[in-house]
Amino acid sequence: MTGQINQVHRCFNQIGAILLGIGISWTGVLLEPGQAKNPTKPLRSTSIGETGIDALRLQLPPYNLTGKKIAIGQVEIGRPGQFGIDKAVAQNRAMALTRVFYRDTRARTNTNVDSHAQNVASIMISAAKMSRGVAPGARLYSSASGTPRRYGQPEECLSAQYVALQNGGDVRAINFSFGESLRFDPRAKPQLDGNALLTQCIDWSARVHNVLYVIAGNQGKGGISVPTDNFNGINVAFTSRVQELFAKVDFANLSDSSSGATKGLESNVGPRRAIALVAPGHDVSLVNPNGSVITSSGTSFAAPHVTGTIALLQEYGDAAIRRSLRDRSRHWTVDARRADVMKAVLLNAADKLKDSGDGLLLGMSRTITDKDNRTWLESDAYRDPQIPLHAQMGTGQLNAFRAYQQFSAGQWSPEVAIPAIGWDYRTVSNNTTSESPTTAPAYRDYLLEKRLQKGSFVAVTLTWNRVVELIDQDQNGEYSLGEEFRDRGLNNLDLYLMKAEDTDTQKAIRSSISAVDSVEHIFHKIPATGRYKIRVQFKQQANDPVQPYALAWWTVPIR
Repeated sequence: MTGQINQVHRCFNQIGAILLGIGISWTGVLLEPGQAKNPTKPLRSTSIGETGIDALRLQLPPYNLTGKKIAIGQVEIGRPGQFGIDKAVAQNRAMALTRVFYRDTRARTNTNVDSHAQNVASIMISAAKMSRGVAPGARLYSSASGTPRRYGQPEECLSAQYVALQNGGDVRAINFSFGESLRFDPRAKPQLDGNALLTQCIDWSARVHNVLYVIAGNQGKGGISVPTDNFNGINVAFTSRVQELFAKVDFANLSDSSSGATKGLESNVGPRRAIALVAPGHDVSLVNPNGSVITSSGTSFAAPHVTGTIALLQEYGDAAIRRSLRDRSRHWTVDARRADVMKAVLLNAADKLKDSGDGLLLGMSRTITDKDNRTWLESDAYRDPQIPLHAQMGTGQLNAFRAYQQFSAGQWSPEVAIPAIGWDYRTVSNNTTSESPTTAPAYRDYLLEKRLQKGSFVAVTLTWNRVVELIDQDQNGEYSLGEEFRDRGLNNLDLYLMKAEDTDTQKAIRSSISAVDSVEHIFHKIPATGRYKIRVQFKQQANDPVQPYALAWWTVPIR
């Protein structure tokens, strides 16, 4: 019986890799290992190099970041092979996994090993010379959910929780390069409304376990859309090359279906956008279980670029926290480990428009275009303050080096004038009176220390969490099969860019005031040289009266 079950699992894993794993593009499915294209270009031109997310620069001196000692996770139908327990990887020592599981137990030898999971893991941690991962020094924990053919959300939730609890409960990010179809969701009228069990599980775990979930953004036209309707993670679409640079949202992405009869079935209910970032995903280099290097395409391979980047940043952050304990710096605290801080930093540092060299476009490395060759400036997200994210590209394309610059600027309190670049983690409340020891103010103003340059751009990103609670029937503090979650809703926060002397938000230079998103984002040109401030305001209460938030900003001071 056990052998039959394992055979079924292996068979389904192969099917899952084809139907779910490749994202949307079928390039990798059609290529057998013997037919695969072996990359011949140097690493700098790969998806992790300067033509991609520019993470290779962080691995080299003087940064020397590899994700060392940082725990990240992976959940899929199957799992990558681990040297020493799986024959499939007996000749491949390029990936040193920390631990592999089957749901919430140790993985059994030679079971549930899946080439798609191996490919995804290689983007995060491969040390192969021809296909180096983003964070080859990171500690990767991977769980095979081995889910049933139709409804596997409970098992996937259980797997995600188990991974989140590894490394003493200190896992910084978990990669989901797969998903579930709404067709098999047991709800009476399933929609992408944030209330599928797996989606609620992701939002609950993100908040309770302080882990950033990175989700392959497969929405639209029958895509594997659950849990892309989450609030607290990052959904990632993928880009392809334009003149060697990854810079265009790939046509194979199914992330922009937003109207007609499929509304709520293949895209989020209401105006809430799904995609937060894009990353390279077309013809990227991958490592198979046997050590061979192939190329393939899909959102499955874009997402792990983001997860690996988190490991690099968190390695830097942990070192900065240790230094701050020695020199008593007030700009690095354990807030640097917050998942919502990572989310704000990554989104705010994304590439949108190529800087000409004068720094007015925040030093961005390239212009990112959507499927119709339009830039962020031509989108409704740029025009409409109620729409914080571009439908196809979110805030832009992941740039690991710019994310390092954003993060390394440190944490700054609104109690003092803030520098041109930085981030913060704090709270606001529905309190309309002055701040007291037991609550937070209704808004916080961040006054920029220096005048901003006319014609320069400002990028500001605000993130916070939806509150989902576990209905813990057995009172053990953990999700168990058969348990459910309760959605307590999303508090509404707003974001404003204002002149320093103004107090009325109606006079704001620019605002981001979505009523449905857990992200607010401003990307705006400064109309006149002068002093400015950023305001974070508690707009409307849905759950708790005090709301934690993360804020990241990048501006250009006058020369």
